[in-house]
Amino acid sequence: MRGRARFGREAGLETRITRLLGIEHPVVQAGMAGGPTTPRLVAAVSEAGGLGTLGAAYMTPAAIRSAVEGIRALTRKPFAVNLFVPEPFDPSLYDPQEIGASLARYREELGVEAPGELSYVQSFEDQLAVVLEERVPVFSFTFGVPEGPHLDALREAGIVTAGTATTVREALAVEAAGVDAVTAQGAEAGGHRGTFLGPYEGGLVGTMALVPQVADAVEIPVLAAGGIMDGRGLAAALALGADGAQMGTAFLACPESGAQEGYKRVLLSATEEETTVTRAFSGKAARGLKNRFTEEMEGAEVAAYPVQNAHTRDIRAAAAKADRTEFMSLWSGQAPRLARPVPAAEVVERTVAVASKLVSNRNPERGSGA
Repeated sequence: MRGRARFGREAGLETRITRLLGIEHPVVQAGMAGGPTTPRLVAAVSEAGGLGTLGAAYMTPAAIRSAVEGIRALTRKPFAVNLFVPEPFDPSLYDPQEIGASLARYREELGVEAPGELSYVQSFEDQLAVVLEERVPVFSFTFGVPEGPHLDALREAGIVTAGTATTVREALAVEAAGVDAVTAQGAEAGGHRGTFLGPYEGGLVGTMALVPQVADAVEIPVLAAGGIMDGRGLAAALALGADGAQMGTAFLACPESGAQEGYKRVLLSATEEETTVTRAFSGKAARGLKNRFTEEMEGAEVAAYPVQNAHTRDIRAAAAKADRTEFMSLWSGQAPRLARPVPAAEVVERTVAVASKLVSNRNPERGSGA
């Protein structure tokens, strides 16, 4: 088993991912774009021995630089920046007035005017330039694989890279590109699906089924993602052949999280039956908590990402300001019952303590260095 952990009183759970990333524990906080991953959250996870990640996909280059400086003011330990790999799209295929008409009732209810000219994407080139200039320790990405020159520049800068895959075929593509590690994103994961080879429906493979297949198919370290909320999930991921776990929803309710208070409130009262995969907010499939917006937009024609995302941005912002969670994108994995409003360090420490106990109890080679 490639991901077998080595248990030690000082090192915690040592795996290939802890050695690659230079961290103490095989716990990575997911790069949740849109506000939850504040410098405080990222630094708290890293200080606790995991890897904090800044979800920077929607941030301007200046904002990314400022956030990186904020993280470094709080920790000297490794951290990551996560970006979306740009996908080809043609905005001329969509009629802005038609899209606006389908959303008009929500703007009217929230008391906001329809936006004027919209900007659909941030410049990936400019965002990545900040990552390189700041020599961020780890760069993770989703929605595809960066072009060869980008990966070459990251390697030359000594930056560790990690890509997202929702199928074995995608994991092999990530490995073939020379990426250092791959995150196997199971169907249970909250937030956007990382599928980039084929329709997203083909990438809705459960974490328990996906991780061992990816672990058997690639030689690079594997992170398991999707529904992992505590030490039981981490221990299970290691047993399946992963080298660590990526956790997102588990950190959303933490005090260091930038998620809106209404978002946290709804998350902490949600059940496993309340999540859905929707394209309504961004045009790209994403798992979140059901609300009025997802239910009323179900079956409606929506533009592809990033066009739909741009057209709903003002609605989501106004809803957040007014604490109208029925119109907010409430991304969540399938185990919201396990979310706790505790400090991020406590999430990491409890996760590792429970996983360490489970691994040590079940591993007959404990203490042998295996």
